[in-house]
Amino acid sequence: MSSRRDDEFVAFAHASAQRLQQAAYLMCRDWHLAQDLTQATLTKVYLAWARIGPTGDRYAYARTVLMRQFLDHRRLRSSGELTAEHLSEGSRAPSAADPTTRLTLLQALATLPARDRAIVVLRYWEDQSVAATAEALGITAEVVRTRSVRALARLRGRLGTDVELLLS
Repeated sequence: MSSRRDDEFVAFAHASAQRLQQAAYLMCRDWHLAQDLTQATLTKVYLAWARIGPTGDRYAYARTVLMRQFLDHRRLRSSGELTAEHLSEGSRAPSAADPTTRLTLLQALATLPARDRAIVVLRYWEDQSVAATAEALGITAEVVRTRSVRALARLRGRLGTDVELLLS
């Protein structure tokens, strides 16, 4: 890559890494895995940087790669790798207004299947449209609508009726 393209990618990576990592954490609930998924995502984005071009939506592309990395990791988890249930003292999630609410939300998200969790994160945390979510996950818009309704119903059962407010 040319020096200008490298500089553009570095600027993009600095601007997007934290947001990508937060989305990854919401899906996997493991900061170390979220870092790994983010790094793998940025690597793949770097390799495709010339194809994305300056007119493409680079963050949308990166988000799609991240979601696919997460779902692929979930499928390949039988490799024997085990995730830690509790974070170490040095690995804390970004602070929220009410830590209890955040923990409750994370616990409720963990009860959802991986694909449903990815749909909820994209639709309600990342505020993506049904079409953008479907494209990012490689599924139809109807599947996104159906699964998001079911996922929200499960979350409402655990969190109450204001689940959309918690996700924003």
